[in-house]
Amino acid sequence: MTAHTAAQAGYLVAALLFILALAGLSKHESAKQGNTFGVAGMTVALAVTIAVATAAANGAISLAGLGLLALAMAIGAVIGIYRARKVEMTAMPELIALFHSFVGLAAVLVGWNGYFEVEAKGGHPDEFSGALLGIHHAEVFIGVFIGAVTFTGSIVAYLKLSAKIKSSPLMLPGKNLINVGALVAFAALTVAFVLQPSLPLLIAVTIVALLLGWHLVASIGGGDMPVVVSMLNSYSGWAAAAAGFLLGNDLLIVTGALVGSSGAYLSYIMCKAMNRSFISVIAGGFGIAAGPSGDQDYGEHREINAEDTADLLSNAKTVIITPGYGMAVAQAQYPVAEITRKLREKGITVRFGIHPVAGRLPGHMNVLLAEAKVPYDIVLEMDEINEDFSSTDVVLVIGANDTVNPAAAEDPSSPIAGMPVLSVWEAENVVVFKRSMAAGYAGVQNPLFFRENTQMLFGDARDRVEDILAAL
Repeated sequence: MTAHTAAQAGYLVAALLFILALAGLSKHESAKQGNTFGVAGMTVALAVTIAVATAAANGAISLAGLGLLALAMAIGAVIGIYRARKVEMTAMPELIALFHSFVGLAAVLVGWNGYFEVEAKGGHPDEFSGALLGIHHAEVFIGVFIGAVTFTGSIVAYLKLSAKIKSSPLMLPGKNLINVGALVAFAALTVAFVLQPSLPLLIAVTIVALLLGWHLVASIGGGDMPVVVSMLNSYSGWAAAAAGFLLGNDLLIVTGALVGSSGAYLSYIMCKAMNRSFISVIAGGFGIAAGPSGDQDYGEHREINAEDTADLLSNAKTVIITPGYGMAVAQAQYPVAEITRKLREKGITVRFGIHPVAGRLPGHMNVLLAEAKVPYDIVLEMDEINEDFSSTDVVLVIGANDTVNPAAAEDPSSPIAGMPVLSVWEAENVVVFKRSMAAGYAGVQNPLFFRENTQMLFGDARDRVEDILAAL
């Protein structure tokens, strides 16, 4: 078996392990096994890549290459371990967005390296001739474009998710024309580069792509940010696949396509759950006009304390808890899990209703509840539980806002009109945990807070939940 054949066999094994990882991660019960497959696949991939990268022409190991590779891996490992140990679960979405930016930057660097290795030297007649050389031109150009869009788009997503810039959408005059114009410019530049590659054209497409990535994500409002994270995940996959074509690496192509296609499908599913157009979101809010500011006067709200909330729960037969990002910020999942246990011991039916875009990341709430050892079988998706609110005695809305907003179903002029939401207002009693009466992440006021069957429990979610736990 030649070294090349052995490397391809190793990459095939790694690709199969990654596919098994995706299959395992599709269910709660097999998620741990899926992670194990993923780690095993990455270990195999790294081992094969190190062997290929450090092998000299005569088959011996290049000590210099091995030393440089070890140094690069050590630097990356230190940074990765530091960030992974330090980051809170609430900051995971912005960390993932930041990781996506590195994938995009890597694709840009690989593309530029491909240009200087081939096009800048007039091509390699032994490796590329005729149509193959033209294909290489296209690979370089398209890889740089996808990578640059992913890089700046992910940076903007990180800044929005970490509240370093405003989450509201950027509404530049003619923003739709800007996006379309950038894509038309990219197509024209690609044709020109394939016909006659040059450094100015590569610089031009890099600048266009960097600006387009920034504008695409900046134009998307905070309510759509979970979709944006998934969408950028897809972009990073296609960027990796483009790098794989340039490097002739089958594993990068396969895994990039897996990540790209699964991310795109997840984005589509979430858009359907939010009644958003998939094309509109990936085009940076194409065709979506700004909605009203939400300053309407809905009347006065009512307040409740922890002791009275505990009484409501003790006298209830059925309880549904709908968590949101506020629960994640307060790290309230642990006392919430304890309340769940106590109520169930009393014979009270307790379930959780999870909106597809609750939190800042797909599956964010599910992970938090699993972390707190909440049984999987009582954590239900929106479609599974929405019809049960009308027969529920008490609903606890812990840190959720936009995902329980009745304006989505009742106000056609609302910016979130048509978005499927959890129908919590149909329950007999609703208790909303919030720090204040401020609007949610999408910047839309919630009329639920002023309903006759709704009472507000103000303060830090963890403190209030622990007060209820003590009262129980």
